[in-house]
Amino acid sequence: MRTLLISDLHIGAGSGRATLDDPQVVEALAAAIAEADRLVLLGDVVEMRELPLRDALAAASRVLPALVAGLSSDAEIVILQGNHDHQLLAPYFMRRAASAPPVPMTLEEEVDWVPGEPLAQLARLLGSSGATVRGRYPGIWLREDIYAHHGHYLDVHTTTPSFERLAAGAMSRALKLPLNEIDDVDEHERILTPIYAWMYAVTQGGDGEVDSAEAGASMRVLNWLRAVHGPAALALDFGLRAAFATVGAIGLGSLSGDLSQAHLTRGGLTGFTQTLEALKLTPHYAIFGHTHRAGPLPTDDAEEWRTPAGVRMMNSGSWVNESLIGDSERDGSPYRPGFAVQIDATGAPRLVNLLDAK
Repeated sequence: MRTLLISDLHIGAGSGRATLDDPQVVEALAAAIAEADRLVLLGDVVEMRELPLRDALAAASRVLPALVAGLSSDAEIVILQGNHDHQLLAPYFMRRAASAPPVPMTLEEEVDWVPGEPLAQLARLLGSSGATVRGRYPGIWLREDIYAHHGHYLDVHTTTPSFERLAAGAMSRALKLPLNEIDDVDEHERILTPIYAWMYAVTQGGDGEVDSAEAGASMRVLNWLRAVHGPAALALDFGLRAAFATVGAIGLGSLSGDLSQAHLTRGGLTGFTQTLEALKLTPHYAIFGHTHRAGPLPTDDAEEWRTPAGVRMMNSGSWVNESLIGDSERDGSPYRPGFAVQIDATGAPRLVNLLDAK
C-alpha cells in the first residue's frame, strides 16, 4: 500500500498564506495524491481560527474535490484533526461524553459523524471520487512501526512561549493538573480542548480573523521580538528571562527566552519527544506536523530528531506561505510549503517536497 501523508493544508487561511488558492499548487498536489492507495490528512486541513465555519467549508468545497479527483474508488482517505480544525470534533466528543460509563480515549479512535455535521460535510467532499473516507483521532498507526499525530499535544510540553503554551500553563493551574504530570490522551484534551473551543467561538462570534495576520498572534509577537537589535535587545532579553522565570515560579511551566529558529526547532522536537513519552509511545517512526517545520532535512542533525528511546521523528511540514521566511530565504527553507511524507509497505518513510520542481 502506498500512503501519502500531508498536514497543515490550512484551506481558507488569509493574508496570502494558503498555497492551495493557487490552481497550479492544487494540480501538483492532486497529481501526487492520485498515485496513492491511501491519503492521510494529518490535521489542520481547514482553517477555523481565522474565519467563520461557513467560509471555511466554502473554501474546502472549492479545493478538496479537486485534490482527490484522481483517486481510485479503491483508495482510502483518513482525516484527523489538529488545533486549527479541532472544533470539527465537538459533536463526536459530545457523543463520547454522553456514553456511560465513560471510556478513556485511546491513541487511535475511530471518529464517527452524523450527516449534516461539519465533519460529515468534509467527508462528503473528500469522498467525491468514490474513495472510502474514515476519521481517526488523536493519531493513527500507519504500520506497526509508524505512528502519526498532528503534534498539537506538544504545546503542553514545549518551552517555546507561544500563545497556546501560555494558555496551556494557565489551564493546567486552573485544573490543578501540573503539566509535568500529564500522561494520557484525556489529560492532554482536558488542557487543550477548552483553549481551542474559546478561539473558535471568538472567531465565529465576531468579524473573524482572530489568528490570521502574519500567521497569528504568536508569530506577530515573535517577529516583533526578533526585529529588536542593539542595546534594546539586551534589555529585552533580560526582561524576557525575568518574565519567564516568574511564569515558572507561579506554576505555568518552564519557558525559554531563546527565540532563534534553531531553538524553535529544538523546542518543537523536545515537546514532541515529551508527548511521546507521556503517551508511552515507542514506535520506530513518529510523524507529526503542527510546527510547519519540515524535517529532518539532509542539513539537519539526525540525532536531534531521535528521542532517547530511539524513536525517529519526522515532521511533515505545511502548505502555507510561512511568515518566518522571506522570498530570499524560501529556497531550501524547512518552512517552505509543499512537503509530504511517502510511506510504502516496508522501509523508512520519505520526506519529499512536491512543489520544489514547480
